[in-house]
Amino acid sequence: MKSNLEQNAKVFKAFCDENRLMILELLQSGEKCACELLDGLHISQSTLSHHMKVLCDSGVVRGRKEGKWTYYSISIEGSTYAKQLLEKLTVLDAIEKTSECK
Repeated sequence: MKSNLEQNAKVFKAFCDENRLMILELLQSGEKCACELLDGLHISQSTLSHHMKVLCDSGVVRGRKEGKWTYYSISIEGSTYAKQLLEKLTVLDAIEKTSECK
């Protein structure tokens, strides 16, 4: 159970930073090289690397190496998991318990 909770926390961590949200917006139009992301974000390479590690660890983004470049894209499986997780955790119980005051 702990590893499942840890993975779920990684998913939510991916969405808890403005730069990571901007990266996801950039990736919505398709796969991008790290250099393209750097141009769009105006952050350092080491900062981008940190954010990409968080996004890839969450499973929402995947990276692939081609020569000396890394290309990133949104993972369909990871984004589907994130959506289902949010839905699962925010559903209210069908039966509301009422308390009786006496």
